[in-house]
Parts: sequence; C-alpha cells; structure tokens
Amino acid sequence: MNKMLVVMLGSVVVLGVMIWMLQSGSQRKNSPESTEPLMFFCAASNRAVMEKIVSDYKEEYGGEIDLQYGGSQTLLSQLEVTGAGDLYLPADDSYLNTAKEMNLISEVLPIAKMEVVVAVPKGNPKSIQKLEDLLREDVKLVQANPDATAVGKVTRRMLKESGQWDALDKSTTAYRTTVTEAANDLLVGAADAAIVYDAVLHTYPDLEFVKLPEFAAGTSLVALGVTQQTKQPSAALHFARYVTARDRGLANYAEHGFQVEKGDIWSETPELNLFAGSMLRPAIEDTVKQFEEREGVRVNTVYNGCGILVAQMKAGQVPDAYFACDTEFMEQVPDLFPEPTDVSQNELVIIVKKGNPREIAGLRDLTKEGLRVGIGHEKQCAMGWVTQNTFREGGVQQEVMENVTVQTPTGDMLVNQMRAGSLDAAVVYLSNTAGSGDFLDAVRIQGLDCSVATQPYAITPDSPNALTASRLFQQICSTDSQDSFMAEGFRWKLDTESSAENE
Repeated sequence: MNKMLVVMLGSVVVLGVMIWMLQSGSQRKNSPESTEPLMFFCAASNRAVMEKIVSDYKEEYGGEIDLQYGGSQTLLSQLEVTGAGDLYLPADDSYLNTAKEMNLISEVLPIAKMEVVVAVPKGNPKSIQKLEDLLREDVKLVQANPDATAVGKVTRRMLKESGQWDALDKSTTAYRTTVTEAANDLLVGAADAAIVYDAVLHTYPDLEFVKLPEFAAGTSLVALGVTQQTKQPSAALHFARYVTARDRGLANYAEHGFQVEKGDIWSETPELNLFAGSMLRPAIEDTVKQFEEREGVRVNTVYNGCGILVAQMKAGQVPDAYFACDTEFMEQVPDLFPEPTDVSQNELVIIVKKGNPREIAGLRDLTKEGLRVGIGHEKQCAMGWVTQNTFREGGVQQEVMENVTVQTPTGDMLVNQMRAGSLDAAVVYLSNTAGSGDFLDAVRIQGLDCSVATQPYAITPDSPNALTASRLFQQICSTDSQDSFMAEGFRWKLDTESSAENE
C-alpha cells in the first residue's frame, strides 16, 4: 500500500509539473525565438521605468535582456566600437539621428518627452527661482557631462544660443557621468541644485524641481532604436513594440512622469491592413514581405482598382494604410486619410503589338476605323479616370470611346488581352508593361501632363497600428524600395530630404 501511495503521489507531482509547463509554454507561445539575450544600451535617465518594463516583459514572455546603462553619448560610442547590440535608447533623439547617419540604427520608435529642469531638495532651501540664482556663491551646482549625456548636451546648446553658458559653466561645482549621479549628489547633500530631466525625479521623493524660462526649449524626445547589426530583428522589434505600446510600456512611462507619445495597441503579432492600387503591386510586394519578416508582423494587403477600394472604405472597411494609384482617389476619402504623402508617379502609355503593325503614334491614331481599344474603367480604377481626363484634354474622347471594346479595373487585365490578341491597342500605365517587351511595344503620350498619375500613401489617424504602418512607409521610402519602383517604370516623386527623414 505504501508503494502504491508513493507511486500515486509521484504521478500527481509529475502531472502538476506537466500542466505548469504547458501553461507556461502557452503563455509564451507567440514570443519570438531568441537564442541569445538582447543587448540593450539604455540612458541612465530611463533606468527606473525601463527596469519595470523589462520585468513585466520577462514575466509575460520570458527571454533575457542585457541592460547596460550610461550616458547617451557613452552608449553611442559603445555601440559604434563594439559593433554589437540590439537596441539603443538615448535620452534625446538627436543621438539616434547621429546613429542613423552612422548606419547603426534601422527602426526608430517614439516613446515620450522629458523637460530640462533644476532639481533641488524638498522645500527648495536655497530659494532657487531663476537662472541667476544658480550663479550665486552659496549655491553648489552639479550637472551631467555635456559630452556624455543628453541633458548636458541640451543644456549647453540652449544656453550657448542665449549667451549664458560660460557663466553657468564657471559656476558649476562638478560634472557627473550620468543624470542620476547628479540627482544623487542632491540626496547626500553634496550639491544644492542639479540640472536634470523632470521625469528622473519620479523616483526621488525627497527632491523637487524648478522650471526656468531659459530651459523652455529644452524638451527631449525619447525614442527607441533597433540596430542595423542585430542578429535577432524580430525579437528586438517584438520587445520594442512592447515598450512603445500604449497599454504596455507607455503606461509605465506615464506613471513615471514622462509625457508619453501615442503608441500602438499591444499585439503579440500585429496585423496591418493595407489597401493598395493594383498597379503598385510589383513595386511594393517584395518590400512588404521583407517588412513582415524583419518585424515579425502580418500585413494583409488588398490590391485592387482604387475605385473599388474607395467603395469598400466608404462601406466601412477602413484599412490602417492606403496607397492610392492617384491623388484623385485619395481625395475621395479625406476624412479617413487627412495627411497623405506623394511617393511616386506613373505615366499612361499606349501599348500595341510588337512592331506596331497598326502604326499608332499617338492618341489621335486610336480613332482609326475598326481598331479594338481597351482602357481602364473610369469608376473602378485610377487608371481609367486618368485615361478619360487624357482623352478629354487631347480632344479625342468621343471618337476613341467609339473604338473601346473593353474597360477593366486593372491594367494587367488589358496587357493579358493584348497578349491574347483580342485587342489592337490599350491605354495602361508604363509599369504594367514591365516584362512584356518581347510581345508589346509602348507608345508614349506626348504633351499632356494629365497623363501622369501621382501615388500618395496615408495612414488613418484611428489606426491601432499607426506606428507600425509608419515604419512600413519608412521601408517603402528606403533606397532599395526606390530602386524597385524605378525598375517597374515608376518615377520617384518623394523629395530626397523627405525620403531621408522617413528612412
């Protein structure tokens, strides 16, 4: 009986362990696989809030994150010298801009804002109310090193512009390696005042801060960068999305006194819905797939004629982002997409059989008797709308329409009918002709600006995945993506400066 009891108890224990393991595995089944700890360079000013976020993340998903704290410039130097690291969070986004210029950072996710203030002991015993008070002989002032930290860099920049830096520099008792070290000096009585970020004092109940008008422009944007060299991009971005989600990391940032940005709603595997005009498919399809793979997200892309897509949106099917074939079809949904950005252009051409046996040289030739012409449907796609405008401006609309035997929602359908021999000519986008040079010739339409369509991209403000949609746009603006557009017959419209900002 004793042996049976031992066996039964052992079985219960084993069963309990198995159930715990299954539950634990179920809770973390969607977390990305990570063979090594994520190396995270984090500004000391964010230490308190980040340790709470990392603790929450580990409890929810497991995995190891190797946090290294320091001054923003010091961390940037480590990132550059070591060639290692997965994530970089400085206290001011100017360091991320520098890191991007050095090709060290790929994605940037905004988090929150901090303001430069003067920290003092509770009750402000030295009665510090203005900048001149920091210059008094009875006030011991400490600062964070402007060559190593964000708050020091921002302070020096502001006061140099106003001509007040030299005096403050001379009155500074000591410079510290990090902003938290400067705050600690106040706690132990080694200083009477310290220049810090407001959010840093959340964990210092015995300190308070004074806002000075000279520091009014000293707001730093805190953002999280994912490195170019990371070998675990999906794992790094999974954690980065967690940090910047409004119902995960940003909630902790708000509790710690930061002015948080509007983040995405948390999802283990976000699903991004993108509507795109059919003619854009060959230009963006590979870029979207690469984005999905790196981010560890799913992009549900619906390609169709823009007239059809607009009808779906007006019926209530609103995607996170819309990439239209022409501005006309973006302007039909201004309430859903109020801030579009023009990305590329595509021109209409007349496609004919190889060798151009019907000798078609321009729009007027489409009126030849017995010619079978195909065009896009005016209400179903941007191409059809632009085509009708072009016919109208060219003074041939009525005559050409008499020869039109088919109207389709996409240019690819017309190309296929040309290949099948059911049409003598068709009006399509230049991009539709890619890969058809052995079968078809393209005749350019001369002298009519209206024959060129412009493709805008926009994100709906109500999207729960607006930041993810923004990063997809950044990928579409990348150099590799531009090459794909131009290889497919598009022109790149987004100016160089804007492209650089979006990369």
